[in-house]
Amino acid sequence: MQWTSPSGQTVALREGDITRVAADAIVNAANSALAGGGGVDGAIHRAGGPEIMRELDRIRSEIGQCPAGGAVATGAGNLPAKYVFHAVGPVYRDGRHGEPELLASCYRTCLELAESRGVETISFPAISTGVYGYPLDRAAAIALREVMRYFAPPDRRVRTAIFVLFGRRAYDAFAAALKELAPGRV
Repeated sequence: MQWTSPSGQTVALREGDITRVAADAIVNAANSALAGGGGVDGAIHRAGGPEIMRELDRIRSEIGQCPAGGAVATGAGNLPAKYVFHAVGPVYRDGRHGEPELLASCYRTCLELAESRGVETISFPAISTGVYGYPLDRAAAIALREVMRYFAPPDRRVRTAIFVLFGRRAYDAFAAALKELAPGRV
């Protein structure tokens, strides 16, 4: 499923493994320690190789931790990309402790990193929906809304955002949100 903006930018949904989808930049659902982990983070580090962690080690020595809502960039190692943007999503409590704003900030920050690096294609996972517990339907609406807003000006470098979703449940949640945000246009 996909949506195309009036100026030709595309938001596409795919079910699958983000480490196997070619893009200029792959977004990683990282933890604030930038120290690797499970889920998407573990898959990206396994597929990308040790180069990514070496870069993160240097970044950690400079900034310490990355706060929720933020992101840092590294090379992509063995992944089919130029960059990995390590985005730190919020841990979901109840939606009333800044979680929606922090999650939206993850997507905006990654898009800003992409713009500054001349990225044309970017792939996103469903940030914070795994062990961080963000409800899929709410996370999908926030993620898609932020990317669609970003695509409002026609002069963006990023032309394609691919949401690579692990499992049918995640795909269905994002598909439902996309249909609601762009009725009749998907």
